[in-house]
Amino acid sequence: QVQLVESGGGLVQAGGSLRLSCAASGRTFSNYLMGWFRQAPGKEREFVAQISWSGSRILYADSVKGRFTISRDNAQNTVYLQMNSLKPGDTGVYYCAAGPGSGFPYWGQGTQVTVSS
Repeated sequence: QVQLVESGGGLVQAGGSLRLSCAASGRTFSNYLMGWFRQAPGKEREFVAQISWSGSRILYADSVKGRFTISRDNAQNTVYLQMNSLKPGDTGVYYCAAGPGSGFPYWGQGTQVTVSS
């Protein structure tokens, strides 16, 4: 099992920045694919970004490219999501996810991000 705890959410004005953190415990974090997803009110959960175990392969949703940066520190068992130039459309609950392969069987409880206009 892998336990994931997100932090860093909050209320920010449009154009501002936030950095989300996801602390992992349990099985070997450094071997896992890590991802961030988000869910806006009344919408389905959507993919935001993912990073391979080595950090060499990174994917972003088109909606966040150039504004968000995913990174990881395997020594600290933590993955980050730096979010810049935030827009009201970025509002939602942000979830950290982990998996040993191409999927994400492990999920955190989420952290709320609210961007005001």
